[in-house]
Amino acid sequence: MRIQVDSEKCQGHNRCYALAPELFDVDDYGNAMVIGDGSVPPELEERARLAAANCPEFAITISD
Repeated sequence: MRIQVDSEKCQGHNRCYALAPELFDVDDYGNAMVIGDGSVPPELEERARLAAANCPEFAITISD
């Protein structure tokens, strides 16, 4: 599984960071960014899905 944040859509609500700080970080402008290359370890897949589901801007995409 891989995750990606669309920086054009992100409005800096940081729900993803609050739900999955192992997968997301925040840049200097308060917008979310993926940690590393976006690969999600199997034990964090549930958190990645939860973060994507809670993004009010639908800025997070998940690919398998």
